[in-house]
Amino acid sequence: MSIVGPFHALLSPIYVSSIRNTLPTDHLLLSIFFRPDTLFISISHCLFIFFSFMALLGFLLMVLLYSSSSYAQGPPSPGYYPSSRVRSMGFSQGFRSRWGSQHQTLDQNSLSIWLDRSSGSGFKSINSYKSGYFGVAMKLQAGYTAGVITCFYLSNNEAYPGDHDEIDLEFLGTTPGKPYTLQTNVWMKGSGDGTTVTGREMKFHLWFDPTKDFHNYAILWNPSEIIFLVDDVPIRRYARKSDETFPLKPMWAYGSIWDASSWATEGGKYKADYRYQPFVGKYNSFKIAGCGTSAPASCRPASASPARTGGLSRQQYAAMAWVQRNYKVYDYCQDSRRDHKHTPEC
Repeated sequence: MSIVGPFHALLSPIYVSSIRNTLPTDHLLLSIFFRPDTLFISISHCLFIFFSFMALLGFLLMVLLYSSSSYAQGPPSPGYYPSSRVRSMGFSQGFRSRWGSQHQTLDQNSLSIWLDRSSGSGFKSINSYKSGYFGVAMKLQAGYTAGVITCFYLSNNEAYPGDHDEIDLEFLGTTPGKPYTLQTNVWMKGSGDGTTVTGREMKFHLWFDPTKDFHNYAILWNPSEIIFLVDDVPIRRYARKSDETFPLKPMWAYGSIWDASSWATEGGKYKADYRYQPFVGKYNSFKIAGCGTSAPASCRPASASPARTGGLSRQQYAAMAWVQRNYKVYDYCQDSRRDHKHTPEC
């Protein structure tokens, strides 16, 4: 049955005529809108618009549900969880304050460090290592954090000033409504300030909000590779292709929060704003399992995969590919502005 049938029958010429005869003259214009042919055309147009709108709404809802589902599910399982193989230690068992001790508090092995207008803060492992698994759980500050770096990294800058190596996990502060950027980086034989050495940055957004809860971040470094992990998911693998492009000297583990307004947020566009101080970084679940500098040659370097021979499993590679496909936002090897003569591994 036609949807306009009842209206057409109801508003027949006789019925419309009777309405016309009972309406005052100044209301005759209204009766025009009750013509059956006009009504049929109007309803047809309305139905077309209505169903077109519903189809578009359904499509947008499907896109939204798909996006929300992907965000909520996160990456596929890596199948192997290196952090579960390493026992957490108390902060004082493996680390000491390095600077800004007045900007640190330790509460049941959960360390808070902060930056304000007067100073930032940092800590350092007691021992140095020539390979190992180095992990920590971190929770970041929400809101305006532009210009602020909250990080966990390996370095030997104090032992080799001007000629040091470094492996970085750095959170680059942001502005409200925009996600944090996690920058991974590898430095060799230089100051680390970008003037005498070449950075090897790969940057990511994350599939979760790092300000809502603690998440695990780790660096696995052995003589053949460096693997960066987030909640045990490998996000980047940096292989040793030559001695010149791989850090080999012993390093310490560090954590810190500091002002890098000149470059941290959108190339320095947004600076640290101390109206929002203090900027706080929280750390717990400290983990180190490695070969110390004085360890015997028989010390087995850490492995990120179940094979124990280095590299990643097929399942881990699939998880890493998912992260890089969906959340990688910068890769130095793909930057046409860079002089790749200095990065032969690309």
